[in-house]
Amino acid sequence: QVQLVESGGGLVQAGGSLRLSCAASGRTFSSAVMGWFRQAPGKEREFVTAIIWSGWSGGSTYYADSVKGRFTISRNNGKNTVYLQMNSLKPEDTAVYYCAARESRAGVVGNPATYEYWGQGTQVTVSS
Repeated sequence: QVQLVESGGGLVQAGGSLRLSCAASGRTFSSAVMGWFRQAPGKEREFVTAIIWSGWSGGSTYYADSVKGRFTISRNNGKNTVYLQMNSLKPEDTAVYYCAARESRAGVVGNPATYEYWGQGTQVTVSS
């Protein structure tokens, strides 16, 4: 079993930056997918970014078009933590952000149904 705990959300003005953290505990894994999703009020949960970790060769990253060039996902295996650096934030980025993880590298990284573990979410609010 894996537990995920997000932190770092808050209120920021448009154009500002935030860094979210997701700390994993309970069991470590070196070949797995970790991702970030978000859900705005009245909308479905949507894919933001994911990293497929390959151990010694590093990881492959994937981004939704809406955040490409502004958001960066990274992983610190030594700390079992994944980060989401969000720059040039826009009001439309306002949502609850969820960290997710899965054991298998197979499958579409943008499909939330393929993830086995979820954090409780952290609110990000971007004011205009």
